[in-house]
Amino acid sequence: MFPIIFVSLGPGEAELITLKGLKALQNADCIFCPETPARDGRLLSRAADIMLQLDIPADHIYRFSLPMSKQRMDALNAYDQVYAAALSLHHAGKRVAIVAEGDTGFYSSIHYIYEKLQAGGTPVEQIAGIPAFIAAGARGGLHIASQEERLTVIPGITTADEIEQLIQSRSTVVIMKLSQCTDEVHRCIRLHPEYDYHYFENVGTPQEKYICDTRQIEALHFPYFSLIIIRHNSF
Repeated sequence: MFPIIFVSLGPGEAELITLKGLKALQNADCIFCPETPARDGRLLSRAADIMLQLDIPADHIYRFSLPMSKQRMDALNAYDQVYAAALSLHHAGKRVAIVAEGDTGFYSSIHYIYEKLQAGGTPVEQIAGIPAFIAAGARGGLHIASQEERLTVIPGITTADEIEQLIQSRSTVVIMKLSQCTDEVHRCIRLHPEYDYHYFENVGTPQEKYICDTRQIEALHFPYFSLIIIRHNSF
C-alpha cells in the first residue's frame, strides 16, 4: 500500500519545488491542498496556484478550507476532516498527497495530520522543501550564515529586547510570521539603526518585495507572508 506523502512546495515560485516533490505530485491520484478566504470573500490558494503552474491536473487537487485564525480549534477541525478523507482514500488504494508551502516540517501546522496518521500506524512520507528564508536569502544575494556564525530562526512572537539579545550573542536572526510583531520590529529599528535589516514579502511570487532601507521598513505594516533577516553589520 502506498504511503500518504506530505509534499513541500517551497516558498511560492513553482520552479523551487524539488524534483522528488514534483514526481510525487505527478504520481498522486488525489492531492489535498489548503485554501483560505480573502476579505472580499474569494477563496485563495497559493498552494493550488503553484501546482497548476506545474501542470498538475486540477481534478486531482482536493481543496479544503483552512481558517486563518489564532483560534487553533477551527484549523484542527479542518485538519481532522482531511485526515479522515485522506485515510479513506488511502485504504481504497489511492495514491494520496498532502501539500504545504515552504517545508512541511518547518513552522507548518499541517504536520498535525502527519503526526496523527503516524500515530495510527498509517505509512507516511515527508518530502523536504525550501523554507522561505532560504529563498529570501538567495533573492537578496545574502550569505545568511558563514563559517562558525550562528543562525536563530524564531516566530513572530518576539520583542525588540529579545532580538537585541540574540544579535549581541553574535547570531543572525530570522523572524518568520512577521505580522505578529510589527511594532516590536519597528522599535528595534529605532533602537538599533546600526543593524542590517533585510525585509522580504511574498517571496517567489509576482508580489515579491525586498527592502533593506530601514526608513521604508519602519513605515510598513507587515502582511502574513513576510519575514526579516537581521544582522549586526560588524559580523
